Amino acid sequence: MQSIQNAKHIFGIFADYLSQYFKTRLAYRADFLGDLVSNLISELINLVFIVVVFSHVPLMKDWTRDEIIFIYGFFLVPYALFSMFFGFWDFNERYIIRGEMDRILTRPIHNLAQVCLESIAPDRIFGVISGLIIMGYAAYQLDLSFTWYDPFLFVGLSISAALIYGGVYTAISAISFFSDSRTGITPMIYNIQQYGRYPVDVYNKVIRFVLTYILPFAFVGVYPAAYFLRKETWYGYAAMTPVMGVIFFTIGVLVWNFGVSKYRGAGS
Repeated sequence: MQSIQNAKHIFGIFADYLSQYFKTRLAYRADFLGDLVSNLISELINLVFIVVVFSHVPLMKDWTRDEIIFIYGFFLVPYALFSMFFGFWDFNERYIIRGEMDRILTRPIHNLAQVCLESIAPDRIFGVISGLIIMGYAAYQLDLSFTWYDPFLFVGLSISAALIYGGVYTAISAISFFSDSRTGITPMIYNIQQYGRYPVDVYNKVIRFVLTYILPFAFVGVYPAAYFLRKETWYGYAAMTPVMGVIFFTIGVLVWNFGVSKYRGAGS
């Protein structure tokens, strides 16, 4: 009962943060619209890259250009949800080197929730819009049909994929409790995650294994997207996405808690 009350309290604070954030951003509507347009252009540039590549390579291991585009669109949705709440990109610099983690640990709310609250970026939600537009274009080109329950599955798979992101990056950020490196290995993991937006069967067995079980970025793109593309071979992996989300987010929190227990402060 106490844990449920704590969760409700944290979600309530998240809602307050979101409300205040949008009030602040909408006070400068031109700046807000500019960020929206720049984010959309950035994703469209990546889309153009895929289109150009596949104008010369019509098939990639039996995957067509429009199927790759659909996977890329799906890939953007959970990443946007993750980026909205888990802004860990400067965690080492801000919280370990500058010592702000010491301040976090003096407050009653769980330290991970506080870090997420302080780095919240609701404008990243527009990545969801970009992803849906790209998926819609690809679905139209592929003449895909959907059932009445597919939107619910889409929401569930997207949230599960976002939890995988959250778990992986939470665990990676926790390494900072044992190191004073300014960047850590986060940039490397970010580069690896990009492999999840392409079909895993184009890679060798080692990379497929890593993307499925070690750094499961295949579950944030190709596996769940394969369900909507009606790729029956991958249905089992798509069904595993929620399970992997819970497992890896739990691992991330456990690694984080262990790191916090070993943290001894920024020092002088």
